[in-house]
Amino acid sequence: MTTQHPGTEEEGGTPVGRRLVLGMLGLGAAGVAAAPYLQRGLESLLGAAADKDPTGLTGLLPNGGGFRYYSVASSVPRRTAETYRLTVDGLVENPATYTLADLRALPQTRVVRDVQCVTGWRVPDTPFEGVKLSELLDAAGVRPAARAIRFTCFDGTYSESLTLTQARRDDVLVALRMQDKPVSHSHGGPVRLYVAPMYFYKSAKWLSGITVTEAVRPGYWEERGYDVDAWVGRSNGRTDTPTV
Repeated sequence: MTTQHPGTEEEGGTPVGRRLVLGMLGLGAAGVAAAPYLQRGLESLLGAAADKDPTGLTGLLPNGGGFRYYSVASSVPRRTAETYRLTVDGLVENPATYTLADLRALPQTRVVRDVQCVTGWRVPDTPFEGVKLSELLDAAGVRPAARAIRFTCFDGTYSESLTLTQARRDDVLVALRMQDKPVSHSHGGPVRLYVAPMYFYKSAKWLSGITVTEAVRPGYWEERGYDVDAWVGRSNGRTDTPTV
């Protein structure tokens, strides 16, 4: 008894030549090998589109990382290691300006948590790495009258806030790395805020200013009706578009 492989003439189909089979296998292997590069290219393309999309509609596009890109500004300038600056000021004894190199030279903390957006999407077990916000506050010397922190961003539009107690948590970072690589521009790099226990709109992208204040000043989305204290699972569950 002779066994024929599928696709041979006994099956009534067109003969498949050895070269064609090998070629198809080669294309399949090449596709597998190229997949990570294609995924990164797609993420870069979506991120670039989101930078120019004030509507947030690019947030509906799929991407390999599970995130939805979003910006409330029509465009966001880029900052490099040479041009990036982070200021710490307000009710502090020692105002400071940090370069990216300065921040990298400080002790780094790694936090792995689920990223949860108030709109419902979630990215599990996402690592962030950076400087504890509390360490920058300690270096600045917070004055007794201080009760809160205001964060501003170099997109020129976004802002956020935390109470001083919230800001001193060990899982609140000035993040330089995300998913074990430098924070990309599309994800708010080179430096973003990461507030692990709160919905992701609190983790401001493109961080440029940390100002210590006497009272909480509502941020961009809080001014539009979202909770100031955005604890995951305990905050309002609105379904608008506050993703960052």
